[in-house]
Amino acid sequence: MQRRLVVTGQRPDGKAIIASDAMIDPLTVALAAGAEFHPMWGADTLPALPQDGSKPVTVGWFPPAGGFRFTLLTIPPDAEAAMPADLPAALAEAALKLPGMLEAVDAEHPHMHTTDTVDFVVILSGRLCLEVDDGQEIELHKGDSLIQNGTRHAWHNRGSEPCEMIAATIGTRRG
Repeated sequence: MQRRLVVTGQRPDGKAIIASDAMIDPLTVALAAGAEFHPMWGADTLPALPQDGSKPVTVGWFPPAGGFRFTLLTIPPDAEAAMPADLPAALAEAALKLPGMLEAVDAEHPHMHTTDTVDFVVILSGRLCLEVDDGQEIELHKGDSLIQNGTRHAWHNRGSEPCEMIAATIGTRRG
């Protein structure tokens, strides 16, 4: 489903403007059937103001240190997940559409992943289980917020409805 994105900016004379008002198509990949990824906004560097509202260029799915991403995601119920018929083609598609995503995944535990980011997550609808190390889990519901501090984790939708969430992700460095 498309999502609307309105972006403000400033003209050279300092006047505030609506720089754009557009519908954003979701990214979908065979490797995550039923999932929708809406990369709404982001940059690979700290933004400077004033800003004219032009969308910055980003390189990877996850931001580098000092960069950020703002994403809407829809995660389907786990029961709807199916292995793609052509796994090599599905992996190639995911690498192209979601650059850097596969590199974050734990090879021994495919749902687990770790990124050098701090993520601010809000559940908009449905429910979602967050799994961390040692199988510890917590269920998040509509309206719940999560601060994900670069820890190894996985998402599981054990419900019967898709879960919609917002993630604002800030790139950082590990010490």
